[in-house]
Amino acid sequence: MLNSMRPILLLCMVVIVAAGCSNKKAETASTSAAPSIPAPPDVAAAPADAQRTPTGLVSKVLKAGTGTRHPRPNSQVVVHYTGWTTDGKMFDSSVARGEPATMSLDGVIAGWTEGVQMMVVGEKRRFWIPAGLAYEGKDGPQGTLVFDIELIRIES
Repeated sequence: MLNSMRPILLLCMVVIVAAGCSNKKAETASTSAAPSIPAPPDVAAAPADAQRTPTGLVSKVLKAGTGTRHPRPNSQVVVHYTGWTTDGKMFDSSVARGEPATMSLDGVIAGWTEGVQMMVVGEKRRFWIPAGLAYEGKDGPQGTLVFDIELIRIES
């Protein structure tokens, strides 16, 4: 009986593999279709007038906000962001995708959790996040990361 089922099993495996490959191609196509946003000129190092926290997080306000309320460590926020490595390679961007991202600050890297709490609605900041507050030892881009983050809304 197993010999008679072998062609069917083989066909099922081919279909499953083909479906997985076509999904990967679609994911890659949609990711590569997003435009790359050029890195800011100060991506390699923060300017002297940037704010520094005791943890090593560095930031500079690019646009003042209009709100007065700051997110909490577990707040859900809506943001637009772009991230680069210090050699100027963009690795992620809600701006390039054309859609803001909604996330909980207790589910992101420590540099985001700390940094976004410093912001008010409408504010845009550039953050230089040291590896220890980013993905050091985990999956993700390594080393210091630079993010432009605009806080659009605090949902909770």
